[in-house]
Amino acid sequence: MTELAVSETAPDSPAAGPSLVHELLDEAARAVPDGTAVRDAAGGWTYRELERTSRAFGAWLDARGLRHGDRLVVQAPSRRDLVAMFYGAVSRGVVFVPLNPGMKPFHLQSVLGNAEPALVIGSGPTTPRLREVSPAPVHDLAEIWPAVTDLAEREVTAPPVTVRPDDIAVLIYTSGSTAAPKAVICPHAQVTFASRAIVDALGYRADDVVFCRFPLSWDYGLYKVLLTCLGRGELVLADEESDLTLLNRMRQTGATVVPIVPSLAQMIVALARRAPDALPPVRMFTNTGAALPAPTIRALRDLFPGVRVVRQFGQTECKRVSVMPPSLDESRPESVGLPLPGTRVLILDEDGRELPPGGVGEIVVTGPHVMPGYWRDPEQTARSFRRDPATGEPRLHTGDYGSRDEDGYLYFEGRRDDMFKRKGIRMSTVEIEAAAMDVPGVRAAAVVPPAGGADLALVVEADDLEGPAVLRALAGRLEPAKVPAVCRVVAAMPLTGHGKNARHELAALVREGNR
Repeated sequence: MTELAVSETAPDSPAAGPSLVHELLDEAARAVPDGTAVRDAAGGWTYRELERTSRAFGAWLDARGLRHGDRLVVQAPSRRDLVAMFYGAVSRGVVFVPLNPGMKPFHLQSVLGNAEPALVIGSGPTTPRLREVSPAPVHDLAEIWPAVTDLAEREVTAPPVTVRPDDIAVLIYTSGSTAAPKAVICPHAQVTFASRAIVDALGYRADDVVFCRFPLSWDYGLYKVLLTCLGRGELVLADEESDLTLLNRMRQTGATVVPIVPSLAQMIVALARRAPDALPPVRMFTNTGAALPAPTIRALRDLFPGVRVVRQFGQTECKRVSVMPPSLDESRPESVGLPLPGTRVLILDEDGRELPPGGVGEIVVTGPHVMPGYWRDPEQTARSFRRDPATGEPRLHTGDYGSRDEDGYLYFEGRRDDMFKRKGIRMSTVEIEAAAMDVPGVRAAAVVPPAGGADLALVVEADDLEGPAVLRALAGRLEPAKVPAVCRVVAAMPLTGHGKNARHELAALVREGNR
């Protein structure tokens, strides 16, 4: 099999450096002890202060009997104390399990039953919900933090423990929008390799201020803790910031790197157009989660002169698959970039044969960043994580479809569920949504594939458009078979907690409109 990569980086080059998550913080604290590590609305910590607080939290866990391999579930807002809890837990060999504060009791009960935590920490309104369903002791963050602060001030640490690279650092649960959430097993070695490879590809710097709008329960948010640490920059946690003050907060903090998804990007564009003379010094937007529409990319470049808008593609199961080099962000606008340094990407047909450039097949990933599977879910693990029949190397079958070009650049076509046939033609929701976003006045678009006797449908977010007008505009952009049968116009697109399109709510909107 040939390798989908053009980088001359040696396969193991990103592996240089610590292979344990907490050692990344240890290194940063030695290198830049007085540099600002993390900031939230209430204040900030230097790298020295973050390390000291994380060690104190590790001592607090040790005093409560948590040992190597125990799971710690935390359902709390994404503030700097959550960062300290993350580093403190993994430094003791305790598995950190962050949950979105918005997770409902139905899924919460399923997650706690699956994780079997030794201890649970809630915050404010999440604490009583946790106590209703948790078999393990539940503590409220506000009640325990004075004790942790006292331990930090006295520089108390717990006895050393042995943590190995193949030990689990984190369990990251999916959103669970369609079924019970499942947890991706994230060992120290895979997490640190992926983090270094992404920093190599994106070029994080010591003068960067990374403005993170996403919860640390999502890997897109959690990894910003590690990427910023490796770059020796400052992380601003802004998950709780008001939408109306978002741009002002970015300016106040001096944000230079802003991770986005399409919904956040569109919000930033709208706010920036209202105050074009008071913009933050952003040098790079990084996108994942869903394809960023071309009009949004153009608007970001127009509003933030010289900014790089970097497309990425990935899954929690390997963290990141590809990154478009920032210096080439305006080339190959349909591509999601090159494979991470030290990794390989294959495009396979239904029989497992590798396809030539241009052929569309399943995206399959190999490399040191591929996770070992799903926690206590052997059936799903066997489907997604398999062995290369020739080399025995573990590889991730992503369930995503795409192609590569002659130079090794990757092109994303859609999820397995997003690809379908209509009127004898195979198509993807991705291309139809991209065409809809090109229609003037459309802020967001989502396609609902044909299912259960219902035809292809489109939902768009707009103010002054009618569905038939959108469909007429699409007829000038797409082949006839790809033009949806119906278009619903909404004032606000239903989104998940991570800012992605809420597919089930969209399907319900279409069914309701049809009735």
